[in-house]
Amino acid sequence: MGELRKKFFTAPLLKTIKRVLPSISATEREAMEAGEVWWDAQLLSGKPDWNQLLDMGPPELNAEERAFLEGPVEELCHMVNDWQISFVDHNIPEHVWDFLRKHRFFGIIIPKKYGGLGFSPSAHAEIVTKISTRSTCVGVTVMVPNSLGPGELLLSHGTQAQRDYYLPRLADGTDIPCFALTSPQAGSDAASMVDRGEVCYGEHEGEKVLGMRVNWHKRYITLGPIATILGLAFKLYDPQHILGDKEALGITVALVPTDTPGITIGQRHLPAMQSFQNGPNWGKDVFIPMEWIIGGKENVGKGWEMLMSALAAGRGISLPSLSMGGAKMAARTTGAYARVREQFNVPVGRFEGVQRRLAEIAAIAFVLDSAHKTTTRALDEGRKPAVITAIMKANATSALRQAINDAMDIHAGKAIMDGPSNYLGNVYRAIPVAITVEGANLLTRSLMIFGQGAIRCHPYLLDEILAAENPDTKAGLDQLDTLLPKHFWFQLKTLFRGVFHGWTVGLFASSPRNVGGAAKYYRQLNRYSAVLTLVTEISLMTLGGELKRKELISYRLGDVLSQLYLLSCTLKRFYDDGNPKDDLPLLEFAMRDGLHKIEINLLEVFQNFPRPFFGQLMRFLVMPWGHSVHTASDRQARACAELLLAPSTTRDRLTCGVYPGNPGDGVDIVEQAFVKVCATEQARDKLKKGGIRVLSRESVEEGLQCNLISDEEACALKEAADAVDRAIQVDHFEHLGEHSGRPG
Repeated sequence: MGELRKKFFTAPLLKTIKRVLPSISATEREAMEAGEVWWDAQLLSGKPDWNQLLDMGPPELNAEERAFLEGPVEELCHMVNDWQISFVDHNIPEHVWDFLRKHRFFGIIIPKKYGGLGFSPSAHAEIVTKISTRSTCVGVTVMVPNSLGPGELLLSHGTQAQRDYYLPRLADGTDIPCFALTSPQAGSDAASMVDRGEVCYGEHEGEKVLGMRVNWHKRYITLGPIATILGLAFKLYDPQHILGDKEALGITVALVPTDTPGITIGQRHLPAMQSFQNGPNWGKDVFIPMEWIIGGKENVGKGWEMLMSALAAGRGISLPSLSMGGAKMAARTTGAYARVREQFNVPVGRFEGVQRRLAEIAAIAFVLDSAHKTTTRALDEGRKPAVITAIMKANATSALRQAINDAMDIHAGKAIMDGPSNYLGNVYRAIPVAITVEGANLLTRSLMIFGQGAIRCHPYLLDEILAAENPDTKAGLDQLDTLLPKHFWFQLKTLFRGVFHGWTVGLFASSPRNVGGAAKYYRQLNRYSAVLTLVTEISLMTLGGELKRKELISYRLGDVLSQLYLLSCTLKRFYDDGNPKDDLPLLEFAMRDGLHKIEINLLEVFQNFPRPFFGQLMRFLVMPWGHSVHTASDRQARACAELLLAPSTTRDRLTCGVYPGNPGDGVDIVEQAFVKVCATEQARDKLKKGGIRVLSRESVEEGLQCNLISDEEACALKEAADAVDRAIQVDHFEHLGEHSGRPG
């Protein structure tokens, strides 16, 4: 029976699969094999196992990690002056560099046996988050050596001799690393780089050794201008066949001291008015011994695989941490400013249009913090979920853009006048940098999150593609014959779940126990997990390899997968915190907003599907009623905004990790005004009842003379009026800097 099935069913189907299913290039295969699948596979199973997520628990820092956050990190933030760094010196001062070296900030991820701190991914993320609330420049400088760079690559792929020599030097800052990947011809498409090395013999330390003669041009290299060690990616060739019969050996990564003859370190780039070190470098006929390849000669041609493996973890920590810091700071400062700043004798935070924006900022901070905690918790366990970390990078940086834009709108003139007291302006300038590096968001969302995620997370599809591409036709046929019945059964279950939950709008989907008022949202995520899985199956069956070229379809489906992940993390965070009722406004706003985005993206997929019949069929099967989840109501937005407009445990929990600023800093000034205004609200109400609506020293004195308030209340109100006046002021200068065009 099995042989007949192979002959009359599987063999003809194999030909169809070869023609229809997307082919996988060597670089794509290496990217897919890097890292692993995790909760993303559950979301694309149609029936996620929530116990797998909820049983993880929240991330926890050990006593040493907590002490470092409360000690050296706090001290670093205290000594940093971001205005001085970014607009006056355009560099981090030497005493800060010395402090970073002394306290091993460049060795956060390096194990203690090599002189590093040996901290967990969660601690790494918390450190970068807090520093970034004080200075983006210093945050980036700490982030890069601990993210995608020589340190991580050495730990994962280096020889023992390389680890023993370089890791202690990286940990104590003796060596400053950079990673040279991007070139003018190849950005996100690293496989197109033209940087070239050829295997040859050359002289090194007076001896003839086997190595490579390499030429390259790199740009946008963070820490490049000051680096002492270069992690260099290039394509290696062996035209003389010294190593074997193969001529094109593939992308290779080597560690090269920057004082090696033939290397030119270029002058600095100035990325979007940021002052972290970044610049180009070139190599002209640079001889690199074979032993400088990370991992030695055995790792020739394995560079792309190594890079993808490093990115699988790094994308989930570095830029999401910077984004998290920015979003939290925006939430805390904007809520405070909206409370103390008045127009028409009313705090601007009481205007409904402003409240909607405040709610959005609060929800962004809540969702990002939730996803950040969940992702780093997974990394703590040693996971490297490549698609999920790509989701984090793309969505965290895009969400930060929305949060800062909203914060800028609410602050108005306060945020657009440069100076030491402007705590938003430099974050605003940094956002385009974050969005375009580590894989530009446009390409990450359209090509990787769904393009790779759909194949990686599918229980059978990748194996079917590999079976179809197997040069041994008989072996491929045997593999496919085993897989197809399982895949067919999976499709039947997916069809039933997707249609059932679609037509019943998730009312009968399951929900975990003990989840408080969040049960209905678990049911909706189960519903749309089933819907996305069915839509993915139909898309792959009807479009096949064409789906790779329909980037807007992949983009929208990728956004659905992203929202499912972000909302899953939000529910997990609410669960980990004990389902606090005070946080329900945040949860409701965030969940409704995310579910509405899911529906919009799905409906746009159906409307624009290249096979119109199947587009309408999918809509009929899974969304026959159209929109069923609407964005948060005005009442919910007001409740969410109010959490930022008054002191509360929810506000403190939401913005935990924001450096409060040194006395006299912009963040400190607005927070002190917020505290004083909230503390005197009852006395202020007495003035208003007496017809005195403007808060000033003169109006307070008038209220005192009219016996509307007591002497004690008058004193507190005058202090509040002075604090508000300081908070709404902007900086002014005598002249503009001669060279930079900025205030000097």
